[in-house]
Parts: sequence; structure tokens; C-alpha cells
Amino acid sequence: MIELKNLRVKIAAFLLGQIDLVVPKGDYTVILGPTGAGKTILLETIAGLHALNQGQIILDGKDVTTTVPEARGVSIVYQDYALFPHLIVKENIVFGLRVRHTPKPQIDEALVWIAGLFEIQPLLNRLPASLSGGERQKVALARALITRPQILLLDEPLSALDAQSREEMRSQLKMMHAKLNITTLHVTHDFEEAMSLADTIVVINQGKIAQVGAPTEIFYHPSSEFVARFTMARNIFSGKVAGRDNNGSVFKCGGIEIFTSSDKPQAGLAVIRPEMVQLTPEKPVPGANSFPGTVKTIVDKGANILVTVDCPPQFECLLPRQQFERTAINSGSPVYISFLPSAVHLI
Repeated sequence: MIELKNLRVKIAAFLLGQIDLVVPKGDYTVILGPTGAGKTILLETIAGLHALNQGQIILDGKDVTTTVPEARGVSIVYQDYALFPHLIVKENIVFGLRVRHTPKPQIDEALVWIAGLFEIQPLLNRLPASLSGGERQKVALARALITRPQILLLDEPLSALDAQSREEMRSQLKMMHAKLNITTLHVTHDFEEAMSLADTIVVINQGKIAQVGAPTEIFYHPSSEFVARFTMARNIFSGKVAGRDNNGSVFKCGGIEIFTSSDKPQAGLAVIRPEMVQLTPEKPVPGANSFPGTVKTIVDKGANILVTVDCPPQFECLLPRQQFERTAINSGSPVYISFLPSAVHLI
């Protein structure tokens, strides 16, 4: 368990301030935020690499605010692996145990266990330079976990990997967490990574926490315009609630009325994620939110296609490629968009 109480850390001109956070024991928490938000500084502060100007750090019930890094029971893994190039894999992995003067039989037993966990037995006598990026990351994780830390800190551990290796390492991380149930704090910019791994997501901006919640809450119920934009909600409209009933509200924006099951009478923003917007060349069955428009742009994103439709206002729709190809639309095509009232989140 990690408890941060009124944390304040000033490094040069940057301030990490007013951080209050509880990470439950065994939770896999992902930290999201733009570049320069303070994500790495937060991890390094928990690890003991930065002194606090204010606040407390409590790990598994013990106040470690002034405890030296090596006595905190924390391991940190960076994106560049930081392996010793002159040591073979097994010597890299057991380095932390040797520093602790662990008896050799215990080191050998721990090495067998961790090599089996990550299935890296064939790599043990190789040098890091001969390994792929995914293999190096497995070795870095094995080195971090062989000491049985209470807390695992991961600073963008998959960002240097290719797409296939990232997917494989996500599976490895899920497996590792399921087996060890270790409290984990993981920094990433990758939304897919966050959604697939996180029990909890913490969004930070300019050194402060913007929102904490389950992945679905962060992505589908953002608490602010910043969180909505950062998580690529795309369809964010200013307006006002013009009416309410037992089924929800009517939100007026850009000359149209949007029906929503959300009930926030003072809301000034309506947020609709692009994957929640349907697009058809013909008028759909009458529903609560259906509007005619014209296709403005089509952007190929590989597995998905991003289509901008001017109603007005302009809506962005993210369609699976197969679904898009069935519509047979082009730029300038007349189309209809539609979405459910439950897809509309008010802020």
C-alpha cells in the first residue's frame, strides 16, 4: 500500500504539489499525464531519490519519508533498462541480492524462480548487447523483482519497444501482477497500455492530480475539460442544459439539442467519445440523438478510421476499418451520425 499525504517537492522551477493519493495493496495503478507533468518525479520521490519539501510517504503502513532509498522495499524500472553491459544476464539479475550479501544458496534459488517466472532461462549466460528490446525489459523486471520488493515502480517500461514486443510485455506484466500481487505504480503515455493493465488510473497535470478512478471512469466520465481532451474524447461541446426529466437532460450546443442520461443541471460541457458515435450513409432508425451532416475529413489510423462530420457542430467518429469500408463514404458524402444518450457525459 502506498499513501502520499500532502506531498510537495520542488525541483528547480518545477513544483510537484498537493499530492494526496492512496494506492491499495496489490493494486496496479497507472499514472497518465502530458510530458512535463511530474510523473517520473513522483515515482522517484516515492523511491527516495528526491527530498520532500512537505508531506509524508507511507509504504505498507511505515513512514519512509526520511528513509534511505535502499531501505524502502521499493524497486524502480526505467524505459532504458539500465542493465550493466559487462555482466551476463544472470549476474545482472542477482546484482541486488549480492549487494545485500544474500547467501549463495538463496541467490541460486531466487534466480531459478525469477528466470522461470519470465521464461528467460536460455538468456542467463548472454550479455545484454545480444538481447532484443523485449528480452532486455524482461531482464530488467527480473532484476527488480528478485529482491521481493513491497512496491514496484515502472517508468514507461514499454515505450522503447516495437508494437509486437509491447503487446507481449503487457501480457508479461499482467501475468507477473496476477502471480505476485505486488503493489505497482506504472507511468505511461499509452492509453491502450493503461486500459489493459490498470486497476486504477491517476491523471496528473502540472504537478497536481487531475483525476483518480477506474479506467472506464477516466475515459468515459472525465471530471474536467483537461482530462477529456488529454484522453482524446475529441467531441467536447460548450453549451448549457436546457431541460430535464426523469430520463436525463437536454443539452443545447452549436444549434442542436443533445439528449443525455446524465443529470448535471449546471453543466457547461458535453463530452462524447469518438468511438461512441455511429455513422451511416442512410438515415438511421429514429432515436434520441441522430443528426445529418457532411463528411469533411477521413484519416486512416490503421485498424480504425477517424471521420470528421460537419452537422454543425463538427463531430469526430472513430470507426473500425471493416465497418467504415461497408459505409462506402468519401469526403463530401452526406451522412448521418447517431449516439445513445448514455454516451453523453456532462461536465
